[in-house]
Amino acid sequence: MTADSIQPEIPPSGTGCAECLPAGGWWFHLRRCAQCGHIGCCDSSPAQHATAHFRSTGHPVIQSFEPGEDWFWDYSAETALDGPPLSPPSSRPEDQPAPGPAGSVPVDWRTRLNR
Repeated sequence: MTADSIQPEIPPSGTGCAECLPAGGWWFHLRRCAQCGHIGCCDSSPAQHATAHFRSTGHPVIQSFEPGEDWFWDYSAETALDGPPLSPPSSRPEDQPAPGPAGSVPVDWRTRLNR
């Protein structure tokens, strides 16, 4: 992790996965890049956009973007870590379902998760 891997003042890019939303995709859970605020879907999600963001940008640290969760993960070190509070909002809206977004999740979504 580098000194600029966590930028607490950067707001999140939105309330859903930045790649899934315009493509009509869906996600299981959301992750926030602690460096640039990009919101991507988790590794259990079909598209795994949070990890793809790390691979394409080198931004190593994410934070959960789920209500009630504040944990951080460092992809480079493959370990959990502590971090400061990030610029709000700290999660997707509580009325936004997981998986989401509403209306895009297939009926058989459980069978489509990466395990």
